[in-house]
Amino acid sequence: MYSEKVMEHFKNPRNVGVLEDADGIGEVGNPICGDMMTFYIKVKDNVIEDIRFQTFGCGAAIAVSSMVSEIAKGKTLEEASTITNKMVAEALDGLPKQKLHCSNLGADALQKAIQDYRMKKARIVPRPDVKKCYCPVCDLENPMEAEYCTGCGKELPAEQSP
Repeated sequence: MYSEKVMEHFKNPRNVGVLEDADGIGEVGNPICGDMMTFYIKVKDNVIEDIRFQTFGCGAAIAVSSMVSEIAKGKTLEEASTITNKMVAEALDGLPKQKLHCSNLGADALQKAIQDYRMKKARIVPRPDVKKCYCPVCDLENPMEAEYCTGCGKELPAEQSP
C-alpha cells in the first residue's frame, strides 16, 4: 500500500524532463527490477537552480524521483549531497519494504549528477585506464588525480591506495 504522498508524486510528478544544457547528469539503474533514472542539474553560485529527471520504472520510482527533485531544488551542492535514501522515503511518508530500493536509486542518481558537475568543473575527465580511489569521508569513488572529493568536496589524502 502506497502513502498519499507517493500516489500524489506518482500521479503528478514534479520536474519531469531533460535539461538540454545541464551542468551535471547522473544516471542509475537496477537491472533486477528494470528501473532507470537520469537526473539533470543546473547549478548557479553553488546552488541547484534547476533540476529535471527522466524515470522509467514503477510508480514508486517515479514518486521517488519527483520527491528527490523537490528536496534538492534550491539547495547548495553541499546540502543536496546530504540527501539520503532514508530522507526520501521519510519525505514520501514511507515506501513498502519491497520498494525501498527505489529511494536508493533516486538519491544515487542525484549524487552522480552532483559528482558529474564537480568533475566537469574541475575538468577531470574519467578514463577507464585510470585507477580510482575512495574518499575517506563519504566513501565516494574518485579519480586518483583528484585533490578534492567530487562528492562531498573534502580534501583527499595525498597518498591514496587504489
